[in-house]
Amino acid sequence: MKTKINSLEKMILVSIGFTMSLLFIRILFTRELTYGFFPWNTILAVIPLLFSRKLSIRKEWDRHTIILLFGWLLFFPNAPYIITDLFHFSQEEGVPFWFDLILVVSGTWNGMLLGLISLMQVEQFLQKKLSRNMASFIIMICILLCGYGIYLGRYLRYNSWDILTKPYDLISVMTDHILSPFENTRIWAFTLGFSLMFGIIYFTVKQLIVLILSETHQNIKEISPD
Repeated sequence: MKTKINSLEKMILVSIGFTMSLLFIRILFTRELTYGFFPWNTILAVIPLLFSRKLSIRKEWDRHTIILLFGWLLFFPNAPYIITDLFHFSQEEGVPFWFDLILVVSGTWNGMLLGLISLMQVEQFLQKKLSRNMASFIIMICILLCGYGIYLGRYLRYNSWDILTKPYDLISVMTDHILSPFENTRIWAFTLGFSLMFGIIYFTVKQLIVLILSETHQNIKEISPD
């Protein structure tokens, strides 16, 4: 069943289009591919949203649902991963500092936005099948795994598909991290720090949505006739 693009998804396309337009202008005038990684990273960030979008219309647990969940979890870190592209930001000659700042911040915002919406869609699906507390617990585990996945991608240069192309290598590395936590404190510090940051942003946005809906409902009650 096909689903139409909603107003939020249209704004996501506008946001991505804005970033890509800035990148095109930069390449056109400088003839350099600085920040040329944004298109590919953005494509990878969109993939978990495609999975969660399909998942949101599933009505029962079956093999197809499990595959969608696994695919989503596998690619989910690619969305907030774009935040780490801030590491590449630096002032360069020939390009206004403010221009590159807007380009990089807008690009990282796209990744954050895609990650938040995707995670919300998955949580909404889980709440239909599980208790609210269980769904929230699973979401927190996913956020923690996301932080770890971002470390694997940024510092060890693993990709989402390496679990299929390099399974033994990846499992060996992860096993070492788990069995020797005190020898890998940097890894777990990054994982915990990033997860806490993303988790705070996620649950803050959720509370903001609840507040807006609550006030809207209250306003409707006030203007409706008795």
